Amino acid sequence: MRTGLLARKMGMTRIYLEDGRHLPVTVLAVEDCQVVAQKTPERDGYRAVQLGAVQAKAKNISKAMRGHFAKAQVEPKKRLAEFRVSEDCMIDVGSTLLPSHFIEGQFVDVIGTSIGKGFAGAMKRHNFAGLRASHGVSVSHRSLGSTGQCQDPGRVFKGKKMAGQMGVARVTEQNLYVVGSDDDRGLIMVMGGVPGPKGGFVRVVDAKKKGLPEGAPLPAALWAVAVEEATPEPAEAESEILPEAEALETKDEKKD
Repeated sequence: MRTGLLARKMGMTRIYLEDGRHLPVTVLAVEDCQVVAQKTPERDGYRAVQLGAVQAKAKNISKAMRGHFAKAQVEPKKRLAEFRVSEDCMIDVGSTLLPSHFIEGQFVDVIGTSIGKGFAGAMKRHNFAGLRASHGVSVSHRSLGSTGQCQDPGRVFKGKKMAGQMGVARVTEQNLYVVGSDDDRGLIMVMGGVPGPKGGFVRVVDAKKKGLPEGAPLPAALWAVAVEEATPEPAEAESEILPEAEALETKDEKKD
């Protein structure tokens, strides 16, 4: 089981195909997605990786969280999220993940927080039909109707669908098709809509109801930084200096 990605919803657009058809896609931005911590069964009771995304200012981070990021030697992040992984898909702390973690043609599940709609009635919130428009109904056309039974049980059961706060809930969109990804711009494009407002954070994971496609990077698509040393190696430096020193010594001996 691979890790997912923590991304930010940028908005929707369309992609045109060669035959003239177009696909509605949601653009997700993967910004500075790094591994901040590891969760192990020996210490925490479960195995997971903690990812952070989008660099934050240090003044906006609490002292405890600054120490948490300093221990991992990563920049402070605006949002953290944990992803359960298998033992063979554990990733080192400090590693940076790329959008190509999800390849074109695979299916993903996107988890986010839906947009808040405020206090809504039963017709809008739960698609109730409401009461009749005529035939004795005078004021309660959009009411939800009866909410209980009789003296027994004499109460309203928990979980009854009634008017209340609509939205601001965890929503999972399953089996979204990945149209493409761009590592240079840090973008993932998935077909269809994604829960949440523009700029909101979402979790992108491999689809649970679909198999992992061939060619998917394991354990993840990571960004490796190659550091080139400017100084020459000691063996090469000695091999270059010794012939010059021997030549100078022979010249001095001839002069004497």
